[in-house]
Amino acid sequence: ATYIPPPHSTMNPGFPVPVNINNPGVRKAARFGVYQYNNSSNDLFLFKEWQINKAMVQIVRGLKYMLHVEIGRTVCEKRGHSNLDNCHFQRNKDLQQLLKCYFEVWMTPWLHKADVPVALCH
Repeated sequence: ATYIPPPHSTMNPGFPVPVNINNPGVRKAARFGVYQYNNSSNDLFLFKEWQINKAMVQIVRGLKYMLHVEIGRTVCEKRGHSNLDNCHFQRNKDLQQLLKCYFEVWMTPWLHKADVPVALCH
């Protein structure tokens, strides 16, 4: 299927465009990035989004989100399989940690699929 933009659309397939950091798609993509980070880290605790600093979206057989996100360590331990929405950030100064991350999240909603080919945090 070919993507046909609505008349007078400002979005062109293939060109990344800035998108509001409060956009529900951006929030969802950031969460997928965090899941990817949590699944690949050796940290005892789960991390979640602290702040989304910049978001771009590109139309490529779905939506490819390019996100600059800060993530913070929560009080929830990985083995607890907690819902991140119920996890509060660490209050203990010794355990607090913020990481700056770049996530690329490719979402194909009609296939109910999200892929995170890039999850870089430091």
